Amino acid sequence: MKNKLPKQNINFSEWYTQIVKKAGLADYGPVKGTMVIKPYGFQLWENIKDSFDSMIKKTGHVNAYFPLFIPKSFLAKEAEHVEGFAKECAIVTHTRLKNDKKNGVVIDPKSKLEEEIIVRPTSETVIWSMYKKWIQSYRDLPILINQWANVVRWEMKTRLFLRTSEFLWQEGHTAHETKEEAKKETLDILELYRQLAEDYLAVPVFTGVKTDSEKFAGAEKTYCIEAMMGDKRALQAGTSHNLGQNFAKAFDVKFQTKDNKEEFVWATSWGVSTRLIGAVILTHGDDIGLRIPPKIAPVQIVIVPISKNDDDEKAIKLFLSSIIKSLKMAGVRIHVDWTNNSPGYKFNEWEMKGVPLRMEVGPRDIENNKVVLVRRDLGEKMFLSKQDVLSAVPKLLEEIQNNLFIQAKKFRDINTHSVSTYDEFCSIMKTGGFIRCGWDGSSKTELKIKEDTKATIRCIPFDEKPEDLCCVFSGKPAKHEVIFAKAY
Repeated sequence: MKNKLPKQNINFSEWYTQIVKKAGLADYGPVKGTMVIKPYGFQLWENIKDSFDSMIKKTGHVNAYFPLFIPKSFLAKEAEHVEGFAKECAIVTHTRLKNDKKNGVVIDPKSKLEEEIIVRPTSETVIWSMYKKWIQSYRDLPILINQWANVVRWEMKTRLFLRTSEFLWQEGHTAHETKEEAKKETLDILELYRQLAEDYLAVPVFTGVKTDSEKFAGAEKTYCIEAMMGDKRALQAGTSHNLGQNFAKAFDVKFQTKDNKEEFVWATSWGVSTRLIGAVILTHGDDIGLRIPPKIAPVQIVIVPISKNDDDEKAIKLFLSSIIKSLKMAGVRIHVDWTNNSPGYKFNEWEMKGVPLRMEVGPRDIENNKVVLVRRDLGEKMFLSKQDVLSAVPKLLEEIQNNLFIQAKKFRDINTHSVSTYDEFCSIMKTGGFIRCGWDGSSKTELKIKEDTKATIRCIPFDEKPEDLCCVFSGKPAKHEVIFAKAY
């Protein structure tokens, strides 16, 4: 398998598309804007999914499932919400087809729906219609529900995993008794997203709040994690929304308080998607292929036997049997490549797939009672005795996990700049990177900078220090210190 990836520094966009396809993660679906997630890519998603699912269940959240179809009238109940999603909605207008002798398969005009149905772009409206049935008293609160589902947002420009018309995600929807509880929920979930990104995906992120122009449609505040990709662009990797009482008011969801008063429920919603796979590729990938952090890797160690005949193969299987058994008992995800391809082909293939560790075993290694281990993150080769493999592999996987994070954080920090003039700002944005600077809080300033440079405010970071700063554009005293970047 010859590595024909484009160089990252020559054509980063094409490099990304090719790596997704050559590594066997996904392919384009038959309908424009859709994708087929292949088994290797879905295993990666399952590992991310299972990691986060475990995290939220430990905090008392439970999973449920809500319908794919939403009555059009539901979206109309929350004006800001429908405005935000109106241009992305897929709409069902009829319920059946029929055969026509002249035109083939056509829509049966008699099956037209009285009310069109929206294919969910997000589930706030259908979920809050159900919460109205379920919530009467403070005793019914809080509701801490999450669902793993697919959603449809009709996209004109698509890119595998990053922006497709249909994608997989989780969406949490919670209902609370007080404003304070809802705010705490959004921030607690944001912290879980940070942990997921940094501790599992090895992707360093900034945490903060979105500006009003960038927040979720229908939210009072949107909190986010923002990551820097290998081309110095930003990727919004997760969002947590404080919905206030907006959806409760839209769907008339009230509860009886402890002092027998009636009040609207307080709400949150939050989500991460298969876009996280894109984040892993764009953060860690190199000119050879993927580099997947061990915690989420479908295969943590691939074993490549090197044999010339049946006798070699039998000897290698016998030599490996105790190693494989011990590693599996230790919870290590292993694949043994017994295909007929050449060793060089196998090395290239598994490097492309980003497997953290490769073990090579041939007749000479058996004679020396050793194995060869190769780290994907550094390309380092090492020789270990058979007895040392079990103790060494888990430690190496942990080192690789930590090293990928350190490398990504170093890259982000080097390419994060503080500027005080607009000329500096524009100059840096030509080559890419994050810019921390003052902003006067004006939406007009925000829009003008976007028009000039295509850069947007990714977040107002929690660690902002606006004191003594001036707005990078207007020169007025800064209301906030913000992070600007061009984004996916």
